[in-house]
Amino acid sequence: MELHQRIVSAPVDFGAVRSEFGLASAYPAEASAEARDAVDAFAGSRVDRTDIPFVTIDPPGAMDLDQALHLVRTPSGFLLHYAIADIGAVIAPDGALAQESGARGQTFYLPDGTVPLHPPSLSEGAASLLPERTRPAALWTIELDEHAEPQRFTVARALVRSRARLDYSGVQADAEAGRLHPSIAALPEFGARRIEAGLARGAIGLRLPVQTVVQDRRADGHWRLALEPRTAADDWNEQVSLLTGMCAARIMLDGNTPAEQRVALLRTMPPPAESAIDSMRRTAHALGVTWPAEEAVGRMLARLDPSTPAALVLMSEATTLLRGASYTVVAGGAELPPTPEALRHSGIGAPYAHVTAPLRRLSDRFATEICLARCAGTTIPRWVPDGLVRAADTMRRSDGIASKIERACIDLTESTLLARRTGTEFAAIVVREANGSRPAVIFIADPPVLGPCLGEPPEGAAVRVRLLSADPRQRRVSFTYPA
Repeated sequence: MELHQRIVSAPVDFGAVRSEFGLASAYPAEASAEARDAVDAFAGSRVDRTDIPFVTIDPPGAMDLDQALHLVRTPSGFLLHYAIADIGAVIAPDGALAQESGARGQTFYLPDGTVPLHPPSLSEGAASLLPERTRPAALWTIELDEHAEPQRFTVARALVRSRARLDYSGVQADAEAGRLHPSIAALPEFGARRIEAGLARGAIGLRLPVQTVVQDRRADGHWRLALEPRTAADDWNEQVSLLTGMCAARIMLDGNTPAEQRVALLRTMPPPAESAIDSMRRTAHALGVTWPAEEAVGRMLARLDPSTPAALVLMSEATTLLRGASYTVVAGGAELPPTPEALRHSGIGAPYAHVTAPLRRLSDRFATEICLARCAGTTIPRWVPDGLVRAADTMRRSDGIASKIERACIDLTESTLLARRTGTEFAAIVVREANGSRPAVIFIADPPVLGPCLGEPPEGAAVRVRLLSADPRQRRVSFTYPA
């Protein structure tokens, strides 16, 4: 039997994935021309806030920079300024660009490039919050108390200027070295308090490392699998976005607005079934993880060491609790859903809206326009309520496509890397035991592969498995547990 040898990379062609999902990165000429010639429709009425030293935090190499951040500690808590690219100001609602982005829904990310929501001349150029460029933005101002709970919040159109472009690993390293940029020096404390606030609301956070496909710089056309660990900096920055989305939902659902005038586009998720939580409790007991009856699932997961097999198993199973995410429209005098739960996102523990990534996601442009109008006391542009249902439908469809594309690219890379390794043994962790006709699922660390396994390997155990097959054409791998 062949022993496991280190598998570094292999040539992978993602063209088949693009063809399968009908992805065409070329933009129609008329829409591209609109993007190239776009002008700020609110240029004469913006407040100048280029005095605020914003910074951006994004993955290395990203050019579609939606958000810029400035956070300071105050005697009473925190003051957050969060600038979001104002794409709504440069897109004519009845033009070719609006029509094309309305059909695409979001940017699709593949290892070898993106299929953008908007032409790069806009999303990576004129509208992107690139450093040392003055840009139009929807500027959120959020005042928070000592516990980082929002007390006052508003959004208005402004001019902003980012001073520095940071990335997650760099922010993490700077935090550990005590040299964070002054504009985000308060981010660790803020993030910790917001995470605690989320747990108190019943939020469920998963800290699983992310399986990604990355280019092998040493071999042209070769790709490899990698795990991106979840850092504290990721969590802190995420809390800024989540907070802003919750403030946006509160603005749109403001109880002072008559019900017949409420307009909202919310990101919602139903509460998990009690049977799913009961199943997790049984798994935790089998793994020897103490879980008091009164402790919420989110708090239990938060105290686990993510590097342990038990955490890998329980956090993987917890993904079943975070299903059914969708978009809920409130518009045109229609009755609100019958229960408050129908307006909530159970994974966040509150009503929530997407407003922080308009360069990459269609829904954010609509929700942001609602919030801007509500805060300014002006009428919501007619194109917003008229297009909400269509935008929500497009987001649901494109979310499904994006998820399938991501999985297809990982599956293709896994099967290509392992194609010539049939019979090889690997060390693995059993993430999920077999259940009837459903095979077990195992995780291999090197190369990082998650795949089905025949046999009866015990959940949470460290085992040796053998590769049965790896077929790049079908994008499938299969292992067996030779017990």
